[in-house]
Amino acid sequence: MTTVTAPPAARARTSPFSGVNPTFLGYELRRRFNRQTTIFTLLLPAVLYLALFRTAPSDGTLPHGNFAAWMMIGLAVYGAAMAATSSAATISVERAAGWMRTIALSPLAPPGYLLVKVVCSVVMAAVPVAIVGVLGVLTGAHTTATVWVTSLVIAWLGAAVFAALGIAMGLMMKPEVVMHMPGLTMTALAFLGNLFIPLSGTMLEISRYTPMYGVSTLARYWLTDGYTFSGEHCSLSGAVINIVAWFAAFSFVAIRRFAKSTGRQ
Repeated sequence: MTTVTAPPAARARTSPFSGVNPTFLGYELRRRFNRQTTIFTLLLPAVLYLALFRTAPSDGTLPHGNFAAWMMIGLAVYGAAMAATSSAATISVERAAGWMRTIALSPLAPPGYLLVKVVCSVVMAAVPVAIVGVLGVLTGAHTTATVWVTSLVIAWLGAAVFAALGIAMGLMMKPEVVMHMPGLTMTALAFLGNLFIPLSGTMLEISRYTPMYGVSTLARYWLTDGYTFSGEHCSLSGAVINIVAWFAAFSFVAIRRFAKSTGRQ
């Protein structure tokens, strides 16, 4: 009688997050914070905020702050999303270099590997959020301390949605293609997600089904009480459902693509 023995890596995997440890997390974080990436994530949202925060609409009044605060939160969401997507999409380089095949031989399961990528990308996203928040204080973004902290924390944590998107993009595209995608994709989603220009009517209805709508609405909710400049109301539960649905969708695609890349079906 022949006994079939599982490979060592397979036997070592006891949970979906086997192989995740502080050493691996620290290594991934050091790789993220290189000079070029840090400068990019610092400058882009800061420049956009300084260019846009004065372009307030004529009816630009809010229950708990001013238009500069509204724009500050929007640019924090955008900066966090851009940083997280760009950081996570670098997985395409690892795939092209054959790193996926090495991972397949290790005890690290796909959910654990992707969790590390998301966590590191979200940590990276804290940089632009902090910069935009400080600029907001210095340039007259008026709101309460509670709203300021709550909004920026939500903008930061919401980057997890776009980290999952970046991983999915990185696993589906070649490195030379994916390096151009985060900027184009995030800018398009930002306009559709009500980040740069206050939307209303049909455009706002379309916006409700886009990935950035949920994070931007939730981040601004305590500033606006859920109301737009045109008086339309944005549901808090709708924003939460939007975030959960898009995160689940991007994560599902990322896990499936990762499993295909490593041969783990």
